[in-house]
Amino acid sequence: MPRDTLSSDQIVEAAIALLDEEGLGGLNMRALGKRLGSAATAVYWHVGSKDNLITLAGDRVWSELTLPEAPAGPDGWRAAAEALAVGVHAMLTRHPWLVQAFGAHLMFGPAKARHDDYILALHENAGFTPAEADQASAALLTFVLGNALGPAAQAALTRKLAREGDGDAEARLAEGMAQAREVASVHPRLRARLEAESGTDYGAAPQDTFTFGLHALLDGLAARLATTRR
Repeated sequence: MPRDTLSSDQIVEAAIALLDEEGLGGLNMRALGKRLGSAATAVYWHVGSKDNLITLAGDRVWSELTLPEAPAGPDGWRAAAEALAVGVHAMLTRHPWLVQAFGAHLMFGPAKARHDDYILALHENAGFTPAEADQASAALLTFVLGNALGPAAQAALTRKLAREGDGDAEARLAEGMAQAREVASVHPRLRARLEAESGTDYGAAPQDTFTFGLHALLDGLAARLATTRR
């Protein structure tokens, strides 16, 4: 596809598809140009650099979010905050490369700013001071990012093993997990849980951990808000 028939939107959408399939390590302008039927130079002409492309792709992914309307009542903020956190977690699970991008790239753009302003307004309208709204919003986002890190790390490791091409990636991953279980079994509490949950990967989060932690965090924020109101 010649340079003048490409568009930034086409490039960003193709980059997201490539990132979903190959992760951050699999994104390069030559591979992206091949996917678009164009030269790598044409891609550079539209987006400037790989780092800028990752920023654009990340912000496009944030636009997938639906910002929930807070129900009426003094505690309506909590239902909206929970719905938003669940939505962000689902988005990060669909695009696990974005979690890694947060650690190496400056992630910003209109869609991310829309999310950030919304969650600040949600907490301020609930009764938090602006400073408390900043803290509450950051606490929710970092909690969600932390819970999305496990799936992102597993996806990245599986790709890494597959790229190395030394045997079956799934078999090598299973071998590594078996070694981790053996090391953990020296400790009585870890051993008891591994024996009780046969087949569970060592280090895997228990079922419903995200929901449990999110409710606990929101409980804490609600308790602080109640104290402020009194």
